[in-house]
Amino acid sequence: MTNDAAVAERPTNEISPPAVHASASPFRRALGALGLSPAGLAVMLACLPLLASLENEYWIKTLTTALMYGALAMAFDFTSGYIGIVNFGFAAFWGLGAYVTGCLSYHLGWGPWQGLIFSVGAAGALGLLLGLLTIRLGGIFAACMTWFVAMAMLSVTSNWVTMTRGATGLTIPLLFKSSANFPYLVTMVVLTLVSYVALSRLVRSKAGLAFQAVGMDQESAAISGVDANFYKVLNFTISCAFAGFIGWFFAHYVGVLTPQVLHTRATVEIMVISYIGGRGSLWGGLAAALLIIPSMEQLKSVQALSDIMELRLLLYGFLMIMVMIYYPGGLSELFRALCRKLGLLKWVTAAK
Repeated sequence: MTNDAAVAERPTNEISPPAVHASASPFRRALGALGLSPAGLAVMLACLPLLASLENEYWIKTLTTALMYGALAMAFDFTSGYIGIVNFGFAAFWGLGAYVTGCLSYHLGWGPWQGLIFSVGAAGALGLLLGLLTIRLGGIFAACMTWFVAMAMLSVTSNWVTMTRGATGLTIPLLFKSSANFPYLVTMVVLTLVSYVALSRLVRSKAGLAFQAVGMDQESAAISGVDANFYKVLNFTISCAFAGFIGWFFAHYVGVLTPQVLHTRATVEIMVISYIGGRGSLWGGLAAALLIIPSMEQLKSVQALSDIMELRLLLYGFLMIMVMIYYPGGLSELFRALCRKLGLLKWVTAAK
């Protein structure tokens, strides 16, 4: 593993002026412990009635998918935004979590909830192993290693037909017996909040400071006594475990798994959403997913654009290039800049 050269230019979205938190009330500090700000809590409370009023199955399904990609973008950003490691095989860990619970259900008759811990554990264990194997690799070699592992896993799921059923598809039980999508939306909301709170607390912990130190300057961090290799492997393992966590939900949401879930194109989508949201922000990837996924779905419904949308990876690439050229900080930094001009920064910043 190695630090991405671009980390030096990463916007410090989580660093706020000390005065913002100097006189924080106990309520604000309690929110800050969860990684939330007063404005963030207000937005969440305002969205609850909107979620409860949703009746259109199409929009419920679209929002569920957007939240899923947002949660994956947060897990991806936990590594790329804080320690500067770009995991080009990220979708493979998402797919591994899905296939572990799927195989347990298909071959052993396990229920959906029984496979949860095994999905998280398998993705985290593979992340740990890959981290240890690539710890001394540098530059493009580390990135290629994650991609090679993803390609190997794609090949295994395609050819180990007796276990995964290959391209035929692995049919597994759904999380809920109801055909309605609303229970899945509620579940995904909970999983997204759990992911954000857990990752945010980690970022604000002692380990989180080590992550940021390693991401900014590994040599300086090492001189200061930070075990860079340990914290890089730890971060990578946690990120992969959360990918498996969301993969577990995906498996029991769609009900049929094919090897395409591990394909690199899924990693590209997650990476673009994360970068557009803003590296090192966590919540930026979620906000970007809630904007991009529904927008892409709407463009698909336009007959004149339906064929173009099959090339959506080109659109993702174009969006990413525009963000990198005109606003490298992404949506999160743009939002903070606007709040700073309006004097609202302390209300949108979580207390420490």
